[in-house]
Amino acid sequence: MRRFSKLLLAAGLGASLLSAGLAAPARAQAPGGPPPTVTVAKPVVREIVERDSYTGRFDPVEIVEVRARVTGYLDKIAFQDGANVKKGDLLFVIDRRPYKAALDQATATLTSAKARLNFTQTDLERAQTLSRSGNISEQVTDQRRQASQTAQADVDNAEAALRQAQLNYDFTEVRSPISGRISRRLVTEGNIVITDQTLLTTIVSLDPIYFGFTVDERSFLKYQGSLGIGMGASQRGQGVPILIALTGEDKPTRKGTLDFVDNRVDNQTGTVLLRATVENPDNFIKPGLFGIVSLPATKPFRGIMLPDEAVSANQDKRIVYVIADDGTASAQEVKLGPKVDGYRVIRDGLKGDETIVINGLTRVRPGAKVTPEMKTLPPTRS
Repeated sequence: MRRFSKLLLAAGLGASLLSAGLAAPARAQAPGGPPPTVTVAKPVVREIVERDSYTGRFDPVEIVEVRARVTGYLDKIAFQDGANVKKGDLLFVIDRRPYKAALDQATATLTSAKARLNFTQTDLERAQTLSRSGNISEQVTDQRRQASQTAQADVDNAEAALRQAQLNYDFTEVRSPISGRISRRLVTEGNIVITDQTLLTTIVSLDPIYFGFTVDERSFLKYQGSLGIGMGASQRGQGVPILIALTGEDKPTRKGTLDFVDNRVDNQTGTVLLRATVENPDNFIKPGLFGIVSLPATKPFRGIMLPDEAVSANQDKRIVYVIADDGTASAQEVKLGPKVDGYRVIRDGLKGDETIVINGLTRVRPGAKVTPEMKTLPPTRS
């Protein structure tokens, strides 16, 4: 009796499930119901350039560590911290009095040496005249010739000493070797500075400015094929335009030109250093800032693009729904590329003239009909 009851219960449950299974399709495919409404559009088709992004850092084109070239007490500072300076501007003055005295002494030494040279030359000429008449020996003539030559060497030595004294005297005025933005003073007045040791300040150029970044080996090989960078002295990347966004910026605001590709791949990181020159007329960009560079990865080509929401996943595949003229939907497998101007590039799978579902994908089934509402996509989207 108990076994019979269980059989009846199982039979009743099976009948209920069978009834529910038959009723559901009947309600979903009720005759006379309108097809679901979806939004469709033609893909955006136009000439595009795919771009890759990398993080890099700004570096000055010129940077100078200003050091003393003579030893002495710092007498004067002639600039304001953080000011813009031009090449040749006076920055520091080292106590000039000892070097002025050395310059005067070198000048006097040269004058004395020239006087001795004049005397020995006159003495030699007199000896040569007497030697021709036999009134003086050849030995005396040779001695006076030697004295004249020695005096000439003394003059040359004195002139060299004078040039060195003049150079040291000029070095007491420390002038800017480049134009750019100067840092703060690192030594105050009254301190002694040592030749080639004491760092006084630093200067960096700001306009133009370098932007350096690294790319991986695979990407570099791609750029060699598509852009020709790194292919010889005449194709180091010159002329390749780049765009840079500073930290906190949503879009690139700076333009530059790729002008250098390193000659080897780094063994430790497997990357190649690239460098661009960026105009910086407002001096807004400072060396050391980070940025994101947008680099063209391909030559211009005819691109087919769709919004990301038009693409759905089917396991490891990516599909879009194509709507025929009679409203029938069919799934089309596509291969995706990067985003350009807010759209997803379709590398393969579409010709560009199809009608694609861009909204309402959950209401679409392959082989079923839909009610399409056409929408025109803008050339770009934010």
